[in-house]
Amino acid sequence: MALDSVRTPFGAVDRVVGGAAVYAAVAASLLAPPRVVGVVGGDFPQSALDLLAARGADLTGVERIPDGKSFYWSGVYDYEMSGRETLATDLNVFAQFRPTLPTAYRASRYCFLANIQPQVQLAVLDQLDETCFVLCDTMNLWIETEPDALAEVLARADLVLLNDAEIRQLADTPNLAVAARRVLDMGPQYVVIKKGEYGSTLVSAGEYFSIPSYPLPDVVDPTGAGDSFAGGMIGLLARHDDCSTRELRRAIAFGTVTASACVQGFSLDGLRRLDTAELQRRYDALRDMVHFEAMDWEAFT
Repeated sequence: MALDSVRTPFGAVDRVVGGAAVYAAVAASLLAPPRVVGVVGGDFPQSALDLLAARGADLTGVERIPDGKSFYWSGVYDYEMSGRETLATDLNVFAQFRPTLPTAYRASRYCFLANIQPQVQLAVLDQLDETCFVLCDTMNLWIETEPDALAEVLARADLVLLNDAEIRQLADTPNLAVAARRVLDMGPQYVVIKKGEYGSTLVSAGEYFSIPSYPLPDVVDPTGAGDSFAGGMIGLLARHDDCSTRELRRAIAFGTVTASACVQGFSLDGLRRLDTAELQRRYDALRDMVHFEAMDWEAFT
């Protein structure tokens, strides 16, 4: 839960609401009521917490430190939106954050571990029932600096989310198919490879499923896209209480269209505009894009 200052070729904003927990919770709230765990300072807008509460989020797990400052990130994106330069990262209240799950949270059926230190992710896992289906995100920093702790997280997660650069680094191979198999050997049942504008891929021991991105006429700010993707995924899984491969394929589609709305505005502007009707329209359009008819192979004989 953060405040961000972002500059892209299409505009700039200063100290707007951001953070993985916020993006994921707003995205998931279209499908199921999320439970949020995080910490904010006295500078975090109450209006953002009110928005989450209005969308059904349980904020019992959010700690506010009145005399502290919220996590702050500042960055600049290049013209292609595929690369960014971090200008500032101030942990502030997050530096001493030790997540304590409220009692009701511990029986949650689905959990998204956002991109935080592996030790913090492990602290959350230690408080969850073993029946919980866990989605885990990470980044190149933890792959490089905390390999042992990250390996323990992966061994306990059910699904890990990685972009193409991260999975190549983690598996030490340029081949994505080989990399996915190596990550599966580390413990998770599923790997989702996020490829930005080129879509995403779900891999398990016996399944391989790819889906394109949702085509957009305008991309304003990619901040929060990956977390919105995860929120759309876990929201659908929680709504149907189903984590089968069939449902995971649909969840990736929901994540894709949810993330497409996120990148059409700064901060939460794009997600605020997304309602159930628009979610359905984008989902159906994406489904039509990847449908093709079976071939009559007898005609080839």
